[in-house]
Amino acid sequence: MIQISEAEIHEFLSQCFTKKFGRKEALSHSNQVPNEIFFINKGIVRVLVTDQQGTEHTIHFALENQFIADYSCFLQQQPSMYTLQALEETKVVILTRSAVEWGYKNLVEGDKLGRLIAEFYFVYQDHRIRNQYTRTPKERYDTITEVFPNIHNRVPQHMIASYLEITPIHLSRLKKEGREKV
Repeated sequence: MIQISEAEIHEFLSQCFTKKFGRKEALSHSNQVPNEIFFINKGIVRVLVTDQQGTEHTIHFALENQFIADYSCFLQQQPSMYTLQALEETKVVILTRSAVEWGYKNLVEGDKLGRLIAEFYFVYQDHRIRNQYTRTPKERYDTITEVFPNIHNRVPQHMIASYLEITPIHLSRLKKEGREKV
């Protein structure tokens, strides 16, 4: 995303650390101020919110080579509404708040990196909102693998249904229709 020297990357990464999370383990919890951004080396992470009735809603998935955090709460230093959950064994690089701030101040293109990551998530969220209101469930289902390759082999179907904002039964019907057309 940016030009970075070996010395810069070494110094930046010396302030970060790696961690492994097991299946269904939380990387971060709701109601806590997020002070870390995660870069996924291996695995898949689900972002979920639990409503007042206790129902979990899948908001987002993040795959290898992506950053994930409740970024707006990270920036505003406010408690998160989201839980980040590993769906399979997941290995991440953890960028602490101090490492991120160091990067902004000391990397030649640190501000540019922050801007590019923020722009990526803005565009993703904008497309997500548009798709929810302008596409049918079938159209959303048909394009989910463009955003999340191999998602059907890595994520339980009820979570995919939740992400698509349909019932698991409706998802089964859509999958069946797709198989019948082949």
